[in-house]
Amino acid sequence: MREILHVQAGQCGNQIGGKFWEVVCGEHGIDTNGSYVGESHLQLERLNVYYNEASGGRYVPRAVLMDLEPGTMDALRTGPYGRIFRPDNFVFGQNGAGNNWAKGHYTEGAELIDSVLDVVRKEAENCDCLQGFQICHSLGGGTGSGMGTLLISKVREEYPDRMMMTFSVFPSPKVSDTVVEPYNATLSVHQLVENADECMVLDNEALYDICFRTLKLTNPSFGDLNHLISTTMSGVTCCLRFPGQLNSDLRKLAVNLIPFPRLHFFMVGFSPLTSRNSHDYRSVSIPELTQQMWEAKNMMCAADPATAATSPPPPCSAGGCPPRRWTSSSPPCRTRTPPTSSSGSPTTSSPASATSPPAACSCPPPSWATPPPSRRCSGGSPSSSPPCSGGRPSCTGTPGRGWTRWSSPRPRAI
Repeated sequence: MREILHVQAGQCGNQIGGKFWEVVCGEHGIDTNGSYVGESHLQLERLNVYYNEASGGRYVPRAVLMDLEPGTMDALRTGPYGRIFRPDNFVFGQNGAGNNWAKGHYTEGAELIDSVLDVVRKEAENCDCLQGFQICHSLGGGTGSGMGTLLISKVREEYPDRMMMTFSVFPSPKVSDTVVEPYNATLSVHQLVENADECMVLDNEALYDICFRTLKLTNPSFGDLNHLISTTMSGVTCCLRFPGQLNSDLRKLAVNLIPFPRLHFFMVGFSPLTSRNSHDYRSVSIPELTQQMWEAKNMMCAADPATAATSPPPPCSAGGCPPRRWTSSSPPCRTRTPPTSSSGSPTTSSPASATSPPAACSCPPPSWATPPPSRRCSGGSPSSSPPCSGGRPSCTGTPGRGWTRWSSPRPRAI
């Protein structure tokens, strides 16, 4: 089984990671003691992707929890799912980073990073076939941005052939706690561009907008934001945790989404999003879900996919619906950008579906978008996957580089 090692850094990363494990445990039928109480064999089929099986039939999350202060670790231990984590995987300091990127990257974090790497190395050695790492952190604080990017660079040096996926919470000028958040984020993005393979962009401003405008919450708390992020993370990883047809591991996910190595920052959204009062008055059909996925108000970052240069996002669904129905229900693409990227490789996408988890849990299918431009649609095109163009032939299948007369570089006269 292709295992994934989960790492959560800083106060924000640990709070998001704690909610993520609560959602995942509920979907796979794991109780607060780590015992399986589910009723479906699908819950156990790919459980080893995120869990280690201990003695007595107990399942332990393959997670490393780190912070530069003990407060967040104590809160997780005393939480409802604090007993499922391995006690040796809690690594924390005493001084904190004080929202200072340099303290997390060079001073306090550099002193603690060896202890974290020892735990990471021990968990990686216990895996049969490690496929990659998953890191939860924020870019506005000191520990998640400074020490989190330090860990990413160290892990990249030690495991260069493994995938690195991050769930990064970006700061926003409208929703800001400290003055130095833009500096911490600027210093961290460079590390993510160089050392990460897949980066899910999460924005505080977009999360608050979803709570206010869509969910109709008058006073959203950090618990509401963490619940949104954890549900999105559950939808992103549903094709990794349950049997499906496409995107069954991190590398296949990257092949279908990333046209160039440095363009790996994804806009993530999910549907359905409905307030509690309007839940009984709205349909949840496939066209309704796909229409919500492409709306800007459902995106986890404050950017409009209709005006940005994006490639067609492949839906990643948790349910029994085949990918063909998601493709046929996709709205026509409306971008006004060239049909190919700068080097001539077409931008295509493949939808992914996973066999549905139990009916008690809800896994909304997230939508994806990447920065490269997409093909321009003609007026009568019924769908946007594969993208269509009137003047050039369309492409289907796995993205690959094909040299044609319009994409090949023209020789210049010397």
